[in-house]
Amino acid sequence: MSDIIYTLDGGTYFNLTNKCPCNCAFCIRSKGEAVGNAKRLWHDTEPTFEEIKAAVDAYDFSEVKEAVFCGYGEPTNALDNLLKTAKYLKSLYPQIKLRLNTNGLSDLINGRETAKDICSVIDVISVSLNDPDSEKYDKITRNIFPGKAFDAMLKFTGDCVACGNDVRMTVVDVIPPEDIEKSRIICEQLGAKFRVRSFARGR
Repeated sequence: MSDIIYTLDGGTYFNLTNKCPCNCAFCIRSKGEAVGNAKRLWHDTEPTFEEIKAAVDAYDFSEVKEAVFCGYGEPTNALDNLLKTAKYLKSLYPQIKLRLNTNGLSDLINGRETAKDICSVIDVISVSLNDPDSEKYDKITRNIFPGKAFDAMLKFTGDCVACGNDVRMTVVDVIPPEDIEKSRIICEQLGAKFRVRSFARGR
């Protein structure tokens, strides 16, 4: 069985799904079967909530300060399990901060507005901005919603900011410096924090 919970650089991560509407040119999952202490992050079948709950019950969270929903897929592709898992984990360990690393396409994936539901159980939302305009975004993410994804991602981010959560937007340092600066401006206009991720480090 593949890993549902794993650690990377001292952080604790949830691998809820392998489904994703993007096939990003720089995606870490193209590098191998797993990262961190995980042996395998490719699921043979998508985990059920019962399997995720069992993994939570078996894991030692006593020293964990933050848990991150990330893994080898887009967590909001398993939105119900994401929400249930976050609620369950908070009921056991209310002191743990929960972060979602997302491509921000949850509304398109699920066919409805989702920010309020997500922000009700997740403390920190980190959205992959990737590139500062729709055409470049589609090219680098190779998503299944061309022409729609970029605007949907920005709206989702703004909705999360409006909920009052800690919201961040990120780009990977494979794009030109001028596009990084344009991305920073977009992020600041939405009221989110901005971070440049290292492709070499894989995060």
